[in-house]
This record gives sequence, structure tokens and C-alpha cells, in this order.
Amino acid sequence: MVDSNTVLTGQTFAYTFYVLAIMLLMAWFAYKVTKNEKSKEIKPVLFYSLVGFLVLLGVSLHIITHETIPWKPLDLNRSDIKADKTFNITVSNHKFNLPQEKMVVKVNDKVSFNVTSEDLTYGFGLFREDNTMVFQMQVLPGHNNDILWQFDRPGVYSIRSTEYSGPKGISMIEKNVVEVVN
Repeated sequence: MVDSNTVLTGQTFAYTFYVLAIMLLMAWFAYKVTKNEKSKEIKPVLFYSLVGFLVLLGVSLHIITHETIPWKPLDLNRSDIKADKTFNITVSNHKFNLPQEKMVVKVNDKVSFNVTSEDLTYGFGLFREDNTMVFQMQVLPGHNNDILWQFDRPGVYSIRSTEYSGPKGISMIEKNVVEVVN
């Protein structure tokens, strides 16, 4: 599975280029319209060709980035995938109640995190040691809240609440509780 940091970097470059292309077209158009009387006329075929190119580029970017989302195959084929490990986690009174002190997973195992809230809406996010987020989901009371994930490299991860649940929510951090081993 492609790392989400790699996907984010690629998307940042692609969409920055796209926005710059749109801004250049707008600047060119504004310049041509306001320069002087003779240059106010812009050939429609040129203008619509550039707009068509930007539309084609934008749609292509969306299709390409859709195909690079690392968790897409897991989500689309979820009914056919059996988790190698399942962790049932409950949340209540601003505290994660973990099934064990350290949840150990093997590289390439498909892991299901089933998270149940007993009182409020919380977030459930898994974070790397450098504090970047791997994934997150919203945890609603009275609903099935689960996420299926496949870890492709060893590491140690922390769990944090990613949803505002009141002032006590800031302390909802469980450090180094998920370990992925070879």
C-alpha cells in the first residue's frame, strides 16, 4: 500500500501546478482585455481551447488521484476481505478502552478496528511516531464504527481522538499502543 505521505506530496504538486495554470489563464485574459482597444478582442477559439484544456486537465487529475488513494481497494472490496486481526475498542468518558495494552500486528495483515462510543461523538486516529496521521474516522454513539487497514511496514503508532468532544478530549492520546512487526 502506498504511504499516505507520498500520496499527499504527489497531490500537492499536481494541484499546485493545476491552480497555477488556471491563474495564468486568468491573468492572460485580464491583460488582453484591459491592455488597449485593439487587443480587447480575444479569439474565441483560443480562449475556449485553453478552458477546455484546463477542464480536461482537472478531470484527469481527479481520476489519477482517485487511483492513487491507498485504501480504495480495501474499501471497494470490503465485503470480500476477511480481517486477519480485529481489535474491539470502546470509548467512554473521554477515554479509549483498549482490548490489550499493546496491539501487535504483522506487516501486511489486514486489521479491523471496531470502535464503539458509549456516550459522545469521538474521533479515532492512528498516528505515526512523527505525529503524522495514518488514518482517522469519526466514532458515533449507537453506530457501527470500523475501519479496515493493511500495514505495509513495521512501526509503532499512537491513537488519538480527532474529533472535538469537549475540553477533556485534548487528553485522549494513547501513545505507542499499536505495533507493526515483521
